[in-house]
Amino acid sequence: MRKNLLTFPNKKCCRTNSWARCFMPLPDLWKSSPDQLKDKQVQQLIAFAGGGRLLDDSPCSTEFRSFLGSVSSASLLTYADQCLEQSFQDSGLALQDIVNEIGARLGAHITNGRYRGTVKHTGFDGLWVFPSGHAIVAEVKTTDTYRIDLNTIANYRRALINKEVVAEAKSSMLLVVGRQDTGDLEAQIRGSRHAWDIRIISVDALARLASIKEEVEDPSIVQRIHNILIPHEFTRLDAIADILFSAAEDIRQEDGAGSTIEETKSVPLVKDGRKFIPVAFQEACVQRVQSNLGSSFVRQSRTGYVSADKLVALSCSASKEHNPDTSPNYWFAFHPHQRAFLKEHSQSYVALGCGSSERLLLIPFSEFETWLDGMGTTANDTRMYWHITIFRKGNSYILRRSKGEEPIDLTRFVLPT
Repeated sequence: MRKNLLTFPNKKCCRTNSWARCFMPLPDLWKSSPDQLKDKQVQQLIAFAGGGRLLDDSPCSTEFRSFLGSVSSASLLTYADQCLEQSFQDSGLALQDIVNEIGARLGAHITNGRYRGTVKHTGFDGLWVFPSGHAIVAEVKTTDTYRIDLNTIANYRRALINKEVVAEAKSSMLLVVGRQDTGDLEAQIRGSRHAWDIRIISVDALARLASIKEEVEDPSIVQRIHNILIPHEFTRLDAIADILFSAAEDIRQEDGAGSTIEETKSVPLVKDGRKFIPVAFQEACVQRVQSNLGSSFVRQSRTGYVSADKLVALSCSASKEHNPDTSPNYWFAFHPHQRAFLKEHSQSYVALGCGSSERLLLIPFSEFETWLDGMGTTANDTRMYWHITIFRKGNSYILRRSKGEEPIDLTRFVLPT
């Protein structure tokens, strides 16, 4: 019998039809009853998974990693903090899985390493391959109290090079550490022969990079974020400053275009001499889509989401209602990189929140894409996007397109409340 169990007040077990105790894989528990797990400590979550111990090639490891792939990036940072602040069995192994999942949120293809190295297996903690083709051999350390053997980490990379898993010219090493105070470790790296092949970052800073990546849309900015993790000579700081400027500019331009940010930021605005905070409902739209499709989505960018099983993609945008008293309408911008993102998946959707999460359109991308040629566009030296303009009359929704193009009735795509 599985030793992991979870108590569900006033709920019968789906397997035994008995009250109070239910045996179920951790990812299924999250999908069916997320409220039961959202306040659990990471050591409790591990106890619910498989046999309750993180072992290589174990059901516990498989379930725990799958669960991490379903939660928000903010939850990942919370679990990482628990691993660092509380000493419990397998806390270092759990942190290894969490850091690898943060790497996945940054856009890397992740190969999870071994918890414990063996003669037959290279002992790296994680191998991250970014879309550019650059590979990072990740090593996770909860503390730098003890001196780290950099040669051991370098040998992991060398073994992968010898096996032609990675190329020497397009690979490097990354130390991810729990502490912010890493002066001794930095000095150790600078004084070693590996100084140009290895970089160091704290778990907190890595999570913040993932958070920035989720707030922008421009793929070129995402590429610059990836480059921070790759060894470069940073005597000149222009590249780092450019990332900060570009991220802020991307958000500002989206705000000016009227897409998403206007409805989700919490900074008070001024209207008619009074301060007000716009209603944030994009995440509420995503929650409704999840319920409708039966999928759990993980955020990839400001508007992009992917289901936990990586099979379904979603682009979700929100617009305030313009001219509500006379001619209610909603305006969105749709970018080429959003189109490319959706085309990567065989099942994908465009969700448009019209004034609130209660007025939500869910359109299969395969059909939505056929309408793009008839939509108006804006193009300049830095970007191009399509205009999505929707007018509402009662319970009917009409997509207005360029002059001479037939409007499209979208009413059939409204999600029932």
